Amino acid sequence: MAEKKAFVTGHPIAHSRSPKIHGHWLAKYGIDGSYEAIDVRPEDFPVFLKSLGENGYRGGNVTIPHKEAAFALVERRDEAADAIGAVNTLWLEEGVLWGGNTDGLGFAGNLDEHAPGWAANGPAVVLGAGGASRAVIHALKQRGVKDIRIVNRTLARAQELADRFGAGVSAHGDGAVAELLADAGLLINTTALGMHGNEALAADPAGLPGHAIVTDIVYVPLETPLLAAARARGLKTVDGLGMLLHQAVPGFERWFGKRPEVTPELRRMIVADIEAH
Repeated sequence: MAEKKAFVTGHPIAHSRSPKIHGHWLAKYGIDGSYEAIDVRPEDFPVFLKSLGENGYRGGNVTIPHKEAAFALVERRDEAADAIGAVNTLWLEEGVLWGGNTDGLGFAGNLDEHAPGWAANGPAVVLGAGGASRAVIHALKQRGVKDIRIVNRTLARAQELADRFGAGVSAHGDGAVAELLADAGLLINTTALGMHGNEALAADPAGLPGHAIVTDIVYVPLETPLLAAARARGLKTVDGLGMLLHQAVPGFERWFGKRPEVTPELRRMIVADIEAH
């Protein structure tokens, strides 16, 4: 039986923690397989996809800047990829290249683990209108959140998403954030605010009700200024690392035939790696 091979591709890709996550699971479950990071320039990406089968790959993950290109190039897509408009997971099924999106599942899985029952907490305020917010909004709709408020600097981008996702999703400019938070039970940051070197507060959690849950999809640093401010106020907070861990589960299962578990041990290993850099 040939070794099962999978990959993550992006440009650049050296920073990716996916090889550590999948490598941990391969070792843990004693699977004869490999998962490597492959740097592919955008102009080489179509040829790279075409040659997956002949290079012995069962599939892999796609990250920035290839998610939209992968969406356009795959032969078949799952429902989540269609809804989100981007592909982060590839697999070959009877010679057909499929594209899926597990970012929404990762987002929901992280909250299920750390804030069970979160979906009943709505309304939700989503900060940002980029690719990540599409995955978050899709997950919120899947879980039955009826009132989703997108806040973005450029109102037109937020409006585009509200139109895309339809009923229960509304678009707002930055200036509206304080009044939108007054009755919100979920505050989700999908912007780069809070990443190292970008320490501004994405929104002020002081205006949230006491039962609100605050989560940030940024995981470097693990506690962003938004999460620190929310915690200081006594609110429930969930960091972004679990989204990365949980989004990896469906791909691993497809390529290697075993549904892996997100464990405290895996989380500790990735946290140690983040702190070492």
